[in-house]
Amino acid sequence: MESTAALVPLTVDMLMQQSGVQFGTSGARGEVVAMTDRVCYGYTQGFLSYLREIGEYDGGRVALAGDLRPSSPRILAACAQAIRDMGGEPVFCGYVPTPALALYAFGQAIPCLMVTGSHIPDDRNGIKFYRPAGEVLKSDEAGMKRQIVTLADGAFDDEGMLVSPAPLPPVTDVEKAYVARYVAAFGADALAGRKIGVYQHSAVGRDVVLSIVNALGAEGVPIGRATKFIPVDTEAIRPEDVVLAREWAAEYGFDAIISTDGDSDRPLLADHTGEWLRGDVLGVLCARALGAGTVVTPVSSNTVLELSGAFAHCARTRIGSPFVIDAMNAALAAGQDKVCGYEANGGFLLASTFDLGGRSISALPTRDAVLPVVAVIAAARGRRVADLLGELPPRVTYSDRIQNFATERSEAIFAALLEGDAQDQIARLTGYFGGIAGPITGVDLTDGIRMSCADGSVLHLRRSGNAPELRCYSEAGDVAKAAAINAAALKVVLEELA
Repeated sequence: MESTAALVPLTVDMLMQQSGVQFGTSGARGEVVAMTDRVCYGYTQGFLSYLREIGEYDGGRVALAGDLRPSSPRILAACAQAIRDMGGEPVFCGYVPTPALALYAFGQAIPCLMVTGSHIPDDRNGIKFYRPAGEVLKSDEAGMKRQIVTLADGAFDDEGMLVSPAPLPPVTDVEKAYVARYVAAFGADALAGRKIGVYQHSAVGRDVVLSIVNALGAEGVPIGRATKFIPVDTEAIRPEDVVLAREWAAEYGFDAIISTDGDSDRPLLADHTGEWLRGDVLGVLCARALGAGTVVTPVSSNTVLELSGAFAHCARTRIGSPFVIDAMNAALAAGQDKVCGYEANGGFLLASTFDLGGRSISALPTRDAVLPVVAVIAAARGRRVADLLGELPPRVTYSDRIQNFATERSEAIFAALLEGDAQDQIARLTGYFGGIAGPITGVDLTDGIRMSCADGSVLHLRRSGNAPELRCYSEAGDVAKAAAINAAALKVVLEELA
């Protein structure tokens, strides 16, 4: 950047208000048109300034990578320029899974950032930030927001784009170590004899996931590779993906089908019939396969965790990996071991090193998509994934969403529903939702409005932290009922509350 240019100081918080690019459930998210080079540069500068303030950055290397959205290369270039201007050296790790980037950066004890919008459409993108030893948490976001950033007037054009963007550095390979992590933990024959479909679509990890499956002894078959970005949401599986999985299972005779979301930190696993497992059930199966002692998960996850009786300690949090990580850290501080966590989207986090019968896998306290699918398929050796499901209590979760539903609308609806004391709230919620699964018997406001119904079902309304969506999570004794009460609740929102 031109050293003679005038500097325009403002805080990250001011930049957020100007641009509309806000911190979401995990990292900064916004519309691509709002995520100009100027905004992304400012966010990156604020991130590094905060790390400098807390003694975790004084120049040096900063790793970065991105997903396959069309906007990711441009945003990466803006972030790399900010790193250079902060006295750092950008280490470009290519277009790789978020957990592969994190594994490398944690091992090097350097900060990193991932340009990704995860599972949301490609008219949006985001930046996820990592300190040298873990994710940026909610308390860190507050520290970042107060940082003063200086944007050189003249370095950006009228559209907020860099006048002279520099090319990204040559790629530093981080995928080999990511593959090696799973071979070392599970062995080269862990999936021997298995035929596994790898639904590739536009996931950034589509090739390395296939490499891992093959390195573990399976016959990996690539299917469904896309040339345009497809927003695969592991919590709200597209109807066409439900159909495709069943067709592929019948056509190829797969033992399982696996996939991930856009930045490959949230998994999908289907059994031999092509039925996709819910992410929170996959999390329980993975934790059980690993022999976990303490398991942390958000309040929206299936209660089969507690009902299984498989774990010494279970903890519930707000939705979002930062909250799961906070609770895992608290468990470690309390002296608990074999600590892990998962989210309803299936992303699995390791806070401890786990012994795996003569082998081990080290902590990786960020969402990972590979560990849960590998651990569960390996645990089903000699059996099918569906057999493992049959060992769990019959509790099924379902989730759906109303898209293009402004945050302000969600907040207004929630405020109206929650007026008065607890008795008033239960009465009002019963008035609206009591016809779905019986009167509301309890309300949990940890994150959104989670309603316990008289027949044992659960309805949970929550606004998304990443996109203008209202999400509904439901839980019942079978899939049909969980889906039906979910649709009924969203209908109430649209027809009676919106």
